[in-house]
Amino acid sequence: MQADTTQLDAIFQALADPTRRAILARLGGGPAGVGELAKPFDMALPSFMKHITALEQSGLIRTAKAGRVRTCTIETGTFQLVEGWLDQQRRLWNARTDRLEAFVTRDRT
Repeated sequence: MQADTTQLDAIFQALADPTRRAILARLGGGPAGVGELAKPFDMALPSFMKHITALEQSGLIRTAKAGRVRTCTIETGTFQLVEGWLDQQRRLWNARTDRLEAFVTRDRT
């Protein structure tokens, strides 16, 4: 459980940045090289690489180097961990709102 919590913390911290979310959105269409991913952003490559590193350390992407090109690929398994956590939260809050609805609508005679 602690490992999941630590990884979820890293994932949500990585997702908190709009540049990283944009990178993930692009990678949703398939693997891409770092140079291609960096093109739309007005920042130096070393600064951009910090975003790639954060995404890789969180487990959201995987990188592989072939020659001079580093290719990034999205890690779908990591999103399953997030989806599982969100499903758990959804069930918890649905149960709470269902109990509230039952309390508010019950006959008070």
